[in-house]
Amino acid sequence: MRDWYTVKNMHNKGVPIKQIARELNMSKNTVKSLIKKEDEPKYSRSVSKTSIDDYKDKIREWYLDKQYAYIGTRIFNELCKLGYQGSINPVYRYLETLNEEKVLISKRATVRFETPPGDQAQFDWGEYQMVIAGIETKIYCFTMILSYSRKKAAVCSMAVNGVAIYEAIQDLFIELGGTTKELVIDNPKALVIGHKKGEEVDFNQSALKLFTYLGTEPNACLPLRPRTKGKIEKPNQYIEEQFIKGNSFGTMEELNAEIKQFMRNWNKKIHGTTKRTPDDMFEEEKNSLKKFYKKKVIDTELEIRTVSTDSFVMVGTNRYSVPVKYVDKQVKIRIVYGFILEVYDFDLMLIKSYAVLDGKHKKFEDTADYKAIAAKVPSSIPEIRRVFEKTFKHGNEFYELVSRVTNQPHFHAREFLKLKDLYDICDLDIILKHCIENKILKIDNVKSLIKEKYLALIIEHETVELTLADAKKNKYSLKNENALVRHLSYYEKGAGTNGEN
Repeated sequence: MRDWYTVKNMHNKGVPIKQIARELNMSKNTVKSLIKKEDEPKYSRSVSKTSIDDYKDKIREWYLDKQYAYIGTRIFNELCKLGYQGSINPVYRYLETLNEEKVLISKRATVRFETPPGDQAQFDWGEYQMVIAGIETKIYCFTMILSYSRKKAAVCSMAVNGVAIYEAIQDLFIELGGTTKELVIDNPKALVIGHKKGEEVDFNQSALKLFTYLGTEPNACLPLRPRTKGKIEKPNQYIEEQFIKGNSFGTMEELNAEIKQFMRNWNKKIHGTTKRTPDDMFEEEKNSLKKFYKKKVIDTELEIRTVSTDSFVMVGTNRYSVPVKYVDKQVKIRIVYGFILEVYDFDLMLIKSYAVLDGKHKKFEDTADYKAIAAKVPSSIPEIRRVFEKTFKHGNEFYELVSRVTNQPHFHAREFLKLKDLYDICDLDIILKHCIENKILKIDNVKSLIKEKYLALIIEHETVELTLADAKKNKYSLKNENALVRHLSYYEKGAGTNGEN
């Protein structure tokens, strides 16, 4: 994976194959093979779990945060209160990895620098409490900023897992108009497995795949050093003060529509440092961004579901319909941002997208999914008559006549409705009118009439319509012509100019 990632990045920068092979100590054929691979090499990775894995975030906080600054024994005692049953040795081993970071915390000096257009973007998120659909809800606001122009974008989520983070990075780059050469990120587990000073950052496999496809290089800032990505820290504070506080929304979709517009309006305001609007500066940066040329990257390890015979997929205790052609087949699902359900086929082509249902034992049924097996005409007698009379202008009159001469008028009406698959409704209306005028009421006789005289009846009708239209036109012309006719007496002596004939 690392070889593929490194080779692809060097090749994208224009490094010759021979030079890549020499610098990475591999054969030219291996380099060529890795360049040709569009997808990342598959391999399995086993990670040994330790007894403190579930407590590392808490240990980091107690050890590095000045509010606590606990020593090893205090941290061990606090962990025991939380249910930790291991020994103190793993705690000390983990604290040794944090010692260098603890020294860095006191280093406050920061050198401000500006990046060229298209070089860098910064990505982060904040956690907030908001009222969504009348319920106090924890939401995560993912934000990204182009370091040169300061153009910003945001998207909100109900989840902060890997799927949400990968989706947010792509959605925000799309909103900003392209990718930069570098993306400054934090150290969440979805992106970074390990980050020690003096060593290469160990990125998550799925993250490497995403960054390779996007053509951007990740730059993970040192833990507990937010100033490294200071440009994105301030926007998060502004969003909280100017948008989050005091607002509530009916749905997450409504929230995302509003924050997208909020960010676009914000990009029109003058920035305090550059003294120009981000939109204005973006005009200088947009041509330096790399455009998207592939579909969005989706983690291939999606959950698999088998579509039921009534064409539903089960997610939790709720059911969502899909087109009937997928009945008894397997599909893949994922939940994006914690509130959007997406259903894919095995080629990762999107089949359906739904808002995740609240509660349990509910279903979302889309009638369009059953169109392929839906009855072409109704079977209920009252419904047959309603549809027949609604479809045809002369439907009511025909049905009344058929009712007088047959015991089952609905049968003849239903069979006539089936002809919609073969003939235009306007043409069938012409046939129906002819049948009424000539008392041709039973369906067998109607079909015989259509077989023998269909074309002649349509042509006759159109001829009559054209004749009536011409007559109406001629009548109008004649009326206007008569209005211009003058009696000869008009030209008698004295009627002309100066009394001349």
